[in-house]
Amino acid sequence: MKAVVIQAFGSPEGLAIVDLPAPAPTAGQVLVATEAIGVGGADVVIRSGALAAYGFEEGLIPGSEVAGTVVAVGDDVDTSWIGQRVWAFTGVGGGYVEQAIAPVEEILPLPANLSSVDAVTLGSSGVVAHFGLAHAHFAPGESVLVRGAAGSIGIMTVQLAARDGAGAVAVTTSSAERGERLRTLGATHVLDRSGEGGSDAPAGYDVIIDVVAGADLPSFFGKLNPNGRLVVVGAVGGQPPADFGTTMMAAFRKSMSFATFSADTVAGPARRAVRTEQFAAASRGELHMVVHEVLPLEEAVSAHRKMDAGEVFGRIVLTP
Repeated sequence: MKAVVIQAFGSPEGLAIVDLPAPAPTAGQVLVATEAIGVGGADVVIRSGALAAYGFEEGLIPGSEVAGTVVAVGDDVDTSWIGQRVWAFTGVGGGYVEQAIAPVEEILPLPANLSSVDAVTLGSSGVVAHFGLAHAHFAPGESVLVRGAAGSIGIMTVQLAARDGAGAVAVTTSSAERGERLRTLGATHVLDRSGEGGSDAPAGYDVIIDVVAGADLPSFFGKLNPNGRLVVVGAVGGQPPADFGTTMMAAFRKSMSFATFSADTVAGPARRAVRTEQFAAASRGELHMVVHEVLPLEEAVSAHRKMDAGEVFGRIVLTP
């Protein structure tokens, strides 16, 4: 089968198409013939080498979510899965392939009218958005700022906050055109990347969901209301300054909270329940997936170049 591997950390040119033996599922696993493969911000960060110190090594196959048809199962897995269209989480890596292995507890049947492309656009990002807002203890009527709203996680956070009764949903993004697209998805205020602009925007926010992190993260503490909560759900901008906590301490009397959030800390049944509900909502047209572009697997390098350049609004999807 064709697969994409990270031959060298750094630029997208470190990705290479290789031929590998088709894998065979073992106990507790299924084999999925992929129809769509999501390209996520985490894939880009891993490919860059920024997480090498955390055990990621060259030779890794990037990607974590696919959709397609189950073609084989491990000895202890119900054979009724064979032939079913599913969304699947492959783990950290293993997704950029023609045939992907996934644990059976990490697959979910797809509604008949939900495409594989839409499934990998929603599958992980919707769960992160849902539980990220829950981690921030978001309540209806509160104001929300989504930092880095043009990616798939940001887009889903905007929709869920608006759907669940936010008093205001502000977004940071890089252009007026992107801002207008985000307004159609539920944003009420559009700010520049620094969180400025929009004369009618709230003076402060009860909740900030941050997909970016990076050097500018401390400046966003100043945009929190008293008792405000900032939750980092991604780090596409890299690590914040080592002393970023001093900014919070300087505003001690505002009782602000800072947290990180990873879906890895949510129990599998809870993730499954939310994802099932979201897939059903999407199939009814109640949630909208934004696909930037669909590219063949062989153009993974091009997909990562676009991600690096900040050109992507929504999600790039690869197809075998």
